[in-house]
Amino acid sequence: MRTRMQGLHLFKKSLLVSALSLSAMQVNAAGFQLNSQSATGLGRAFAGDAVIADNASVMARNAAAMALFDKTSLSLGVNFLKTDISVSDSIYTGPTAPNGTSANYDDAGGVSVSPNLHVIFPINDAFAVGVNLYSNFGTRTDFDDSFSGSEFGGLTDVKSLNLGLAASYRINQQWSLGGGVDIIYGTGELKRTLDIGVADFTALDADVDGFAVGFNLGAVFELNENNRFGLSYHYSPELEVKGDVTHNNVTTKNDSLFLGLPDMAEFSGYHRITDTQYAIHYSVQWIGWSSFDTLESKTTGTVNTYEWKDAMHFSIGGTYYLNETWTLRTGYMYDISAQDEVTSISVPDSDRQWISAGFTYNLSEDSNIDVGVTYLLGDDVSVEEQVDGVSEITGTTHANALLAAVQFSHQF
Repeated sequence: MRTRMQGLHLFKKSLLVSALSLSAMQVNAAGFQLNSQSATGLGRAFAGDAVIADNASVMARNAAAMALFDKTSLSLGVNFLKTDISVSDSIYTGPTAPNGTSANYDDAGGVSVSPNLHVIFPINDAFAVGVNLYSNFGTRTDFDDSFSGSEFGGLTDVKSLNLGLAASYRINQQWSLGGGVDIIYGTGELKRTLDIGVADFTALDADVDGFAVGFNLGAVFELNENNRFGLSYHYSPELEVKGDVTHNNVTTKNDSLFLGLPDMAEFSGYHRITDTQYAIHYSVQWIGWSSFDTLESKTTGTVNTYEWKDAMHFSIGGTYYLNETWTLRTGYMYDISAQDEVTSISVPDSDRQWISAGFTYNLSEDSNIDVGVTYLLGDDVSVEEQVDGVSEITGTTHANALLAAVQFSHQF
């Protein structure tokens, strides 16, 4: 009888490890959208970024805007993201804490660095081509060994890199069209352990990467030199990432995970007030996060369901052209959460507010430096994750972030 009970107990623990491993894989799929293609855009909360075209970085948002350039243009920059993630009022109940224990955690955030490069080459009055390199997605959260319920926390490090090749065509004085190909490289590193009181089990240890190809389309309408509108669409493919995955202490070599990246559509407007130094601009962006419905594995099949929803953000900003040397800008964005009923300790998400400011300093007629800073404020989110009858964690997550960027631009 004792042997049978021990066997049932070990079987129950094995189910726990399996279920928690699948839950942890949700982190790899969820990711975190980065608006990181330019310091200029960061300084205005990306309001109007699909049409303003004040440097080459605009091609990342709308390839059609390359038609607004009459010189070869280069932009080179780097963005920094510092997240502040906390868990409060949290209780963990599990194999080593049957009566419950505190699972509060002060800072599971981290620092991400995202460089970017954009170059536009006008061919003639009608055609232009461009190439760029930047990131659309990336996050890092890290719960150390002091966190109770480490199967729900651990290390999450997700990054992507987008190589873009694009072209634009000016139809007439008002209309321009553009499009391009996006070659996307993604990486993910995930580590989860489960303390069952006897030894730590590796619930998940994954290090995966892979490539996929998407595309983008765009249009620009110029009412006049002070008023224009931009519309763009980015198709994001399903990304297959491969690597060694340890699941329930069993390692599968060269396994594949299939991640549905979100499509994005954006409308922007720019209006410089006649005979003044002021301009206003705005953007509305739709992000197809419902593509994160499930996570598929080549070995296992459907391993988890996310039930994420499509989301939007709305931004408005202003620019003050102070003089020939200085340009000042600011902006505000309201960013709607992609998570719906399913929430997560490891990837806290909520509606967010962006408060942004930045400037351009002109080194010469053809060269300038941009600096942008954003403070991102999240909301409190109640989270409950569990494996029925075995392990549970409840709590409130909160995530804020500080984003800063610097960029050099030059026209040849």
